[in-house]
Amino acid sequence: MKLRNLILSLCAVAGLGMTLHAPAMAQANYKSEYKMSLVLGPAFPWGKGGEIWADLVKERTNGRINIKLYPGTSLVGGDQTREFTALRQGVIDLAVGSTINWSPQVKELNLFSMPFLMPDYPAIDALTQGEVGKDLFAQLSKRGVVPLAWGENGFREVSNSKHPIKTPADLKGLKLRVVGSPLFLDTMTALGANPVQMSWADAQPAMASGAVDGQENPVSVFAAAKLESVDQKHLTAWGYVADPLIFVVAENIWKTWTPEDQAIVRQAALDAAQQQIAIARKGMTGDDQSQWKDLEAKGVQIHHLSEAERQQFVDATRGVYDKWKKQIGEELVSKAESAIQARK
Repeated sequence: MKLRNLILSLCAVAGLGMTLHAPAMAQANYKSEYKMSLVLGPAFPWGKGGEIWADLVKERTNGRINIKLYPGTSLVGGDQTREFTALRQGVIDLAVGSTINWSPQVKELNLFSMPFLMPDYPAIDALTQGEVGKDLFAQLSKRGVVPLAWGENGFREVSNSKHPIKTPADLKGLKLRVVGSPLFLDTMTALGANPVQMSWADAQPAMASGAVDGQENPVSVFAAAKLESVDQKHLTAWGYVADPLIFVVAENIWKTWTPEDQAIVRQAALDAAQQQIAIARKGMTGDDQSQWKDLEAKGVQIHHLSEAERQQFVDATRGVYDKWKKQIGEELVSKAESAIQARK
């Protein structure tokens, strides 16, 4: 009996030792450093969100998961539209990515680029924080990534070096830099502009040289990139599309982490995304108009479309909207329209 009890005690101790060393054994399979892809660095709200996420993960995992930021989509040679494919191929471990940049690979993400679908911030929230957001995360989950949280690059406004834009006729013939999305090309063409597809890295030199007349981006990007210094003196607030961001981890990386660390990374993404959205929206609405005022102080002429003016642009792009509703999926777009209509 004593021998039996001794054996049982030794087994219990051995089992306890295995339990105690399990995290260390799991950690042995972890990389010393994980690569996070970003289009914009921490000087922009987009990159700041990635930085906050990385810092929270490192702190909460006691350094088990160490993340290095790679802004400028440097892991894919600056080609924003290759980022999602690189995530699936193992080139990138984590990303805070744009729905626009990933839309060539995930057609449903074109939803947010439907011209004039979302009239305000509550409309964005109605989509990303509701059933539509869940549906889109389900689509992403089928494609080799683990989506964790929604961030935000913001509503995209249009600027140029020539003249104010108040009607669709004012866009006629303007050479505008756009991202590599067929929907953007269709929208700008319908409005009479001459869209020029190029990466963000090439965009500023092109504006400085006059190779393009203008661009469209959130105000936070305009300000941080100092686009007034490349002759972008006319800015129209038209909020024609929004650019939600997605905090994701490559599925092959996610599976190597313990459930405990997965939970930590997920919550850190949610916390970072909440902070990032607040940063992106600060100074844009209500009593705080500081982002607009700061640009005006730098000599940028800003025109906010009236409802009647905005409707002219809506009417001019309706054919594009109807065409892409079919391509994205009529059920998903109708669900989005209903969610926006019911927003608070």
